Amino acid sequence: MRSILSLLLLGSILFAGTPSASEKLFVVERESASIAIINKGLTKSHMENMHNMNHGIIKFDGADGYLISRDGYVVRFDPVTEKTLNEYKTSKSAIGFVIGENYVAVANYDDKSVDILTRDLKPIDKIVTGSKNVGIKIYKDMVIFAQMDSDKVTVLKDENKGKGLPKFKIFKEFKVGQMPFDAMIKDNTYIVGFFLTKAFGVIDLDKMEFSEIKVTAKDNKPVLKVPHFGFWSLSEDKTFIPAVGDNAVMVYDNKFNFIKNIEMQGLPVFTALSPDKKYLAVTFSGKDFPTIQIVDTKTLKIIETFKFNGKVLHVRWSNVDDYLYVSVNDANQVNVINTKEWFLEREIFQIKAPSGIFIYHLNDKK
Repeated sequence: MRSILSLLLLGSILFAGTPSASEKLFVVERESASIAIINKGLTKSHMENMHNMNHGIIKFDGADGYLISRDGYVVRFDPVTEKTLNEYKTSKSAIGFVIGENYVAVANYDDKSVDILTRDLKPIDKIVTGSKNVGIKIYKDMVIFAQMDSDKVTVLKDENKGKGLPKFKIFKEFKVGQMPFDAMIKDNTYIVGFFLTKAFGVIDLDKMEFSEIKVTAKDNKPVLKVPHFGFWSLSEDKTFIPAVGDNAVMVYDNKFNFIKNIEMQGLPVFTALSPDKKYLAVTFSGKDFPTIQIVDTKTLKIIETFKFNGKVLHVRWSNVDDYLYVSVNDANQVNVINTKEWFLEREIFQIKAPSGIFIYHLNDKK
C-alpha cells in the first residue's frame, strides 16, 4: 500500500512539473540550418534544411508559421505538422518581415528592396528603394520601414484598403536621423533608432508627424548609441533599455523621462519582460555571457541571478506556465527556470547550438 501511494505521489509531482502541451517551442539551431521543436518539456523533432539560420527569425499568425533566413529565404510552414509548405528567396540577405492579413512584407538588405508576397509566398510586388531596409512594421493598412542608407522612414499605404491582394504605394516619407537601423511600434507610434544621431525618432502614424527625442542617462549624459530595439522592454509605465558599454539597465517612464539606472553584474545585451510585466530577465555579453539576472519591475531591484554552462543567446517567457526558457548556445541545451519558486527546473537536450526561442500556441490554430 505504501509503495502504491509513493508511486501515485511521484506521478503527481512529475505531472505537475510537465509543461503545458498547448505551447510548442521552435528553437533556432543557428549553425545547422535547422529548427528544434520542444513539446511537453522534451525535444520531439527537428525541421531540417531551413537555409542559413545564423540570425533566423520565426513568427506565427493563426495556422501559419513563417521564418526568414540570413540568406534571404522566407519559408512558410505548418506549426502542427512541422512541414514546409512554401518558400521564396527575396534576396541574398533579408533582415526582417511582417505578416499582414493577406500578405507578407520582407525588408531586404542585399538588393535594397521591400518584397510584398501573398500569404503562400507568391510575389506581388518588389519596391526598390536603393537602400538597405530595416525596422519593418505594420499599422492598420500601412507598412512602415526605415531606409538605412537614405536616412528616411517610408510609409506605404494599401490602395485596396485590405480588400483582396494589397496594392502598396508610397504615402509619406520622413527625413530622419543618420543611419536608422532598427525600430519598434507601440499603438500608433513608430520609434526608430539611429547609429550616428544621439537620439531616436518618433512618428505619430495617425497625425503623420515626426519628432526627435534625445535620450540621456545618469548625470544627464547622452546615450551614445541606442541598442537594437529588440533588446528593449516596454511596460505600461516604464521602458527598460540596456546601457551600451555600462553595467546598467536604464529605466525611463513612458514619456522617456529618465528614472534611474539599475546596476547589473555585467554589460547587458537583452531584456525580456514577463507576460504579467512583474519581472525583467537580463542577459549579458563578455565574461558574463553565461549569466541571467532577474529584476523586480516594481522595486527595480535584482532578485535572482542564474549562471549556466555556456553563452546565453536568448530567453523567452512562457505565456501559460511559470517558466523562463533559456537558450544556452555552446552547451547545446535549453534550460528551464521555474519562475514561481526561482530555481533551475530542467535541462532540455538534443539541441544543436540554440539561439532564438519562439513559441507557438496550439489553440491559436484556426
